[in-house]
Amino acid sequence: MAAALGGLGLLQGRVRLAAAVAATSSLGRPGRRAPVPRGAAAAAAAAALLSAGRSYGSEAKEEEELRVRYLDDEHKGIVVLGLNRSQAKNALNKNLLKMMSKAVDALKSDKKVRTVIFRSEVPGIFCAGADLKERAKMHSSEVSSFVSKARATINEMANLPVPTIAAIDGTALGGGLELALACDIRVAASSAKMGLVETKLAIIPGAGGTQRLPRTIGVSLAKELIFSARIVDGEEAKSIGLISHVVEQNEAGDAAYRRALALAREFLPQGPVAMRVAKLAINQGMEVDLVTGLAIEEACYAQTIPTKDRIEGLLAFKEKRPPRYKGE
Repeated sequence: MAAALGGLGLLQGRVRLAAAVAATSSLGRPGRRAPVPRGAAAAAAAAALLSAGRSYGSEAKEEEELRVRYLDDEHKGIVVLGLNRSQAKNALNKNLLKMMSKAVDALKSDKKVRTVIFRSEVPGIFCAGADLKERAKMHSSEVSSFVSKARATINEMANLPVPTIAAIDGTALGGGLELALACDIRVAASSAKMGLVETKLAIIPGAGGTQRLPRTIGVSLAKELIFSARIVDGEEAKSIGLISHVVEQNEAGDAAYRRALALAREFLPQGPVAMRVAKLAINQGMEVDLVTGLAIEEACYAQTIPTKDRIEGLLAFKEKRPPRYKGE
């Protein structure tokens, strides 16, 4: 995998070249504007997240307010980050953000990680948003710094190179929903409650909500939900495309987590390098025009050709057996 991921370092030049060629071809047409080259730069920046780095232990680690569990056996490769501030409904405070940032920083360079699930360890709640009690004690200058830290931490989560799933078994409001929106896939119990309610406090979502919600459910509907501070349940969230899967809550109160775990298991057999590059191509391609996006896809596809995993995949297909990928 090291060789393959090292090759991804060449993605910057290749994407820039491909995007430049695409842009040049468009310039020759009257009335057409050249595609904005920001997609190439963004792709290069995201590619840096795919570079291999220090390893992180496979044994479970527990923190006071954030629990990090590395699953074993048939779930090996899945990491669960559990919010655990029962006394504050998992509200995001300085300490929790610090723990989340530290955990994400370790995960992004861990070759053994295939999928990350974000969940709550507290029954009935996913995340109530920012810790307003802590914020009330902050000086006005500290508030801006706190919001910037929350935005940066959630962006780090969004940029994890592996698939991420939010398991919403309870209430997700404000920053809690922004956290879930930063995940690739969202699963929720039908009884869960979700909403960006900041306008009730005479502020706006400040950790990505005004940008990720429109990209998820469409501009008009996102405006309606933010303007009204409306809270929706799991069923409505599914109907508007806010979540991918809705499940009936069980007696244990972890139905969404169980569905997320089953979904994560579907990802485990696939080629690790291909999964990372596919996420990169999709994320960066969605931010640019189609011509530039296709150039990004071409550059990303090229990174999967020389890998040992690809050779193993073809051999396994020929021999009619499950592939044994090593992430190389």
